[in-house]
Amino acid sequence: MRTAYVLMRHELRLLGSLALWLGRRTHAGGDGRTFGHARGQGANMFGLAFVCVIELLGTSVMLRDWPTVEQTMLVLDVYTILLVVALHAASAVRPHVLTADTLRIRRAAHVDLRVPLERIASVRREACTPKSRQADRELELAVNGQTTLTLELTEPVVHTTFFGRRRQVRVVRFHADEPDRLVAALGRG
Repeated sequence: MRTAYVLMRHELRLLGSLALWLGRRTHAGGDGRTFGHARGQGANMFGLAFVCVIELLGTSVMLRDWPTVEQTMLVLDVYTILLVVALHAASAVRPHVLTADTLRIRRAAHVDLRVPLERIASVRREACTPKSRQADRELELAVNGQTTLTLELTEPVVHTTFFGRRRQVRVVRFHADEPDRLVAALGRG
């Protein structure tokens, strides 16, 4: 039951992000400086949506003799396409945010890690391809299979996973569209 609640809440966040995206607004959450992280994934996400449209058309042709099943699949396929576009929208409208005392590292609608600036030991531009399994106390938030920044902390911060589990992280690898600008804004090198 909890899993269904978490998934429903996540889908509502995605749909809310789609509404913000269509209204050309962001979910910056405050008066900080924003740093995007969705630029590199747009083509892949829209490619996936296109494949879903092709699947919708193919399914309609194959199921035309069973109208009830065809209509059910049509609804599911349209909803899938909507969620794919909403996932990209969530990344576009929820940028990383740097305030006077916190760096919010985000990924779509499911990660919002708040890192107090005094806990940042170092930040460096480092293009990495994430490992298949994350090391203990490391968090990797790749976009298009790549991270561009590595943040090392003096003491761990708590990251709450998608299903509510909490884990402490000391190294965060994440993507930013303009990593040099974020490193400069943090005033570290």
